[in-house]
Amino acid sequence: MNSANLISTCYGISGLAILLVMGLALLRAILGPTAFDRLMAVNLFGTKTVLFIAVLGFLTGRPDFLDIALVYALVNFLSTIAVLRFFEGRKAPAWYDTRDTDTQPAANAVTENPDGTAS
Repeated sequence: MNSANLISTCYGISGLAILLVMGLALLRAILGPTAFDRLMAVNLFGTKTVLFIAVLGFLTGRPDFLDIALVYALVNFLSTIAVLRFFEGRKAPAWYDTRDTDTQPAANAVTENPDGTAS
């Protein structure tokens, strides 16, 4: 096996690994519990798409794919910033409460001091 075949094999394997990660990112975008999880998954998908376009360019011997990948990276970045700006001033929905109620005492709960007296 010469070095050209070895390099092509490595690029092919890395391309398949990138496709696997892109699939997992799509799964997170579909199943994500919050809008921000979905946004980060879509951003990850865009970033991996840039990597995949670059690897595909090297596999096919077309270095002009790097220009396409750079433009796609710029569009991905700007769209992420635009969506974050859109959600910036919005209040979280009522069902999205990040506080863990099991570990925080209630507001009117009586707590016991270390010396045994109630406060």
